[in-house]
Amino acid sequence: MVTTLKDLKCYVLDMDGTFYLGNRLLPGSLEFIEYLRATGRDFLFLTNNSSKTAPYYAEKLGRMGLECKPDDVLTSGEATTCYLHAIKPGARVFLLGTPELEREFSQAGFVLTDTHPDFVVLGFDTTLTYAKLETASRFIRAKVPFIATHPDINCPTEDGFIPDCGAMIKLFKAATGISPKIIGKPNREIVDMIFRKKNYCASEIAIIGDRLYTDIAAGKNAGICSILVLSGETREDDLAASVIKPDYCFAGLGSLLEALKQEDS
Repeated sequence: MVTTLKDLKCYVLDMDGTFYLGNRLLPGSLEFIEYLRATGRDFLFLTNNSSKTAPYYAEKLGRMGLECKPDDVLTSGEATTCYLHAIKPGARVFLLGTPELEREFSQAGFVLTDTHPDFVVLGFDTTLTYAKLETASRFIRAKVPFIATHPDINCPTEDGFIPDCGAMIKLFKAATGISPKIIGKPNREIVDMIFRKKNYCASEIAIIGDRLYTDIAAGKNAGICSILVLSGETREDDLAASVIKPDYCFAGLGSLLEALKQEDS
């Protein structure tokens, strides 16, 4: 039986394409969080975008009018550092990532190197160069364990979609024949981090997002309520053709807010 909206205690929200698009808030976003706070409900932002860190996203949300803490945000980059720390603290990592992700790994105690790495880690690297691709491919072919922060093929922006980590995963698969271990949505590793941050049972949590193959699949894989919003990547035709179906579907957070208010009344 699908959990009713009013019985959910914690809403886990995607960011790009769900709460905002680029630097533009999507309709109803602030009002939705304000209503959750006013009614004693909880929330967590969960993004597969590993190009930035939780403090960056908290600051960005603050500029948009939502006061929140870095602990209110979980990124696939943070989840990947936690996953690797459990395997080998202080490991040597060849990282394909932004300067922000490099700092996050360094602060987590990893040694960033281009010689004799223990792992190759692929993030959403907007500073990607051919030299990085060449070096990573050499290590991957040599059977160095290959990890990717998330599988998103495209990242939505105000100017349209741009290639994301999932597109680079396909590039490495074509070049080396090897696919990485993926940490971010829809995989269990990042879902486990939700339960570590938020002390709720599965029936009390919902995940909200605009992608069927990451956000909604994560909910299905974890046995938690899944809510699709059609404000980002997924269109109605995509939903109709997909074998992955959400528990709920709304045009955006504004429509979800109205439905929640109606159930509460």
